[in-house]
Amino acid sequence: MTPPASDSLLKVFAVLSPALTVSPVPVTPDVYQRLDADFDSFRGHVLISAFEFSAPWPTWERHPAGDETVILLEGDVTLTLRTAAGDEHVRLSAPGQFLIVPRNTWHTAVPHRPTRMIFITPGEGTENSSSPTV
Repeated sequence: MTPPASDSLLKVFAVLSPALTVSPVPVTPDVYQRLDADFDSFRGHVLISAFEFSAPWPTWERHPAGDETVILLEGDVTLTLRTAAGDEHVRLSAPGQFLIVPRNTWHTAVPHRPTRMIFITPGEGTENSSSPTV
């Protein structure tokens, strides 16, 4: 299925396969279950998505399959990366700023105003936690 050019990453995610083909996936309440089911538990795949948020993330996440790239479209956000040396805080406040979150690094975000971002995520094995340890 090829989405119309007017579709937004907020409504239709893009999945990049190991063969470098792209599949559009409509965003529905069960999108993550469908991604696992339809894309072999996301082995070797990359999710390209966008999110809008105005409240702190309720959990932390990490991606063991590779580095994640996050790109600020608009807003102002502080991302916190949990490392062995302690928490590192990185603020993105200008459109186009981006951060590479290293593989296996727990991270969360706190927006300072409504924020929209693009995420390029190696999704296989993604974990979530309310209080992760390194």
